[in-house]
Amino acid sequence: MTTPAILAIDEGTTGTRAAWVTADGVVRALEYRPLRVSTPVAGVVEQDANAILDKTIDACRAVIARAAGDGVALVGLAIATQRATTVLWDTSTGRALVPAMVWQDSRYADELAALGPEWNERLIRSVGRPTGVRSPYLWAAHHLRETPEVAAAHRAGRLGFGTIETWLLWSLSRDRTYAATSTNATSAGAYVLARHEYEREWIDALGFPSDLLPELRQDADDFGVTDASVLGIEVPILAAAGDQHAGTVGLGCLRKGQAMCVHGTGSFVDLVIGEAAPANPGLYDGALTLTAWRRHGASVFAIETFTATTGSALDWVCDTLGWFESSKRISELAATVPSSKGVMFVPALTGLRMPVMEPRAKASLTGFSMSTTLPEIAYAVLEGIAHSVASSAEADEQVAGTAITEIVVGGGMSASDPLIQMQADLVGVPMRRLPASEGASLRGAAFLAGADGLLWNSLEEAAASMGDGDVFEPVISDDERAERRAAWNERIDNELRLTTSRATRK
Repeated sequence: MTTPAILAIDEGTTGTRAAWVTADGVVRALEYRPLRVSTPVAGVVEQDANAILDKTIDACRAVIARAAGDGVALVGLAIATQRATTVLWDTSTGRALVPAMVWQDSRYADELAALGPEWNERLIRSVGRPTGVRSPYLWAAHHLRETPEVAAAHRAGRLGFGTIETWLLWSLSRDRTYAATSTNATSAGAYVLARHEYEREWIDALGFPSDLLPELRQDADDFGVTDASVLGIEVPILAAAGDQHAGTVGLGCLRKGQAMCVHGTGSFVDLVIGEAAPANPGLYDGALTLTAWRRHGASVFAIETFTATTGSALDWVCDTLGWFESSKRISELAATVPSSKGVMFVPALTGLRMPVMEPRAKASLTGFSMSTTLPEIAYAVLEGIAHSVASSAEADEQVAGTAITEIVVGGGMSASDPLIQMQADLVGVPMRRLPASEGASLRGAAFLAGADGLLWNSLEEAAASMGDGDVFEPVISDDERAERRAAWNERIDNELRLTTSRATRK
């Protein structure tokens, strides 16, 4: 007797994962393929899109082979992807023409900021965010003007454009499905939340040709079937969502007031607010209204904030600086001391997003002396991430007009007990960690694909398969929390003043 399961892909920034998910919500047969991120100059963050595709296919084929040997029947494909990372490819060869622009990219921040006075108010109302610091459409428009190979492919009618889910759907489907999904289109910055359509006047203003726009689809939808010549199997493709949104579903955050925090390359906090608009849109540039997921013709919304470099900051202090042998060792050392003794780490390696969008801001490690120990620095590194999460949670609540009742945590760093306890203390609400929460995006994509009777009868039934998990309650007083948060906010204010001073001297 075979066991039915859904083949799930989680195509992230630093790596691609594939696995199968069964009706008990367990992620099995995980395959991981690392990916490289390149930063050739400040503000430019890129990846090899062809490597993304090749490694995705390789990971999937490994899972498919294991499924065949273990008596598992793969009945569908679900995809979760990094959002706003964008690809331009030649549809005749199926290969990318230029490096993909990664969502952390800020090369056009000044150009977009110049458009802010004219566009921000309208964009915040319609698409849930201002002009921001990066735009897939502006990036593509520059390539159409400046890169001969891209311009030639467009003139010949063989240019493909899209974020990673569009790239994978087109590449993995038998009929070359050319579609963008709600959660990914939201992150690309030109999706009208209330009407499930493109903000075409904004796209036109950026100089992007509308003939390249992929068809807008729901996150749970019929995307055709897989190409057997690519993956080796032919199964329906039933979901394609942004990874943070899939993580929200995969962590069971389905009710208003629930929030999820997923730690990956960056740390994201998404507060589910239901089907209504937020109370205070535009209060913070870095707090974005977005589609949490769309299915059955209806959208559920969320407020999202994030710190772009947290997991990558741990990689940086371990691999580049060589201070620690691994992120696990950071957690182990942090657990041996009661505090950082005044050492403070701001993980702003690609700028700040809260309380203001400031891509020129720098990461910093301050407050150490001759008596500072390595465990105290480890504590400060984790505490800086926890403070960033607390700032995100506060902004989410203020924009939504909705209090957070609990935060469900996931992603690789959620395995760190010291970090999650710091988050509970600094946010002041319980943190709930589900078993194998690092697979939340894989599981959530599978839930979206299989919750219409394939493996489950509803998202709620799918989420119930995971159990309750471990709960971390706040253990510090309100006064101590306020004191620690005030010290953090003062440090951020100092960095913003330094940023202004540096810009003035140039």
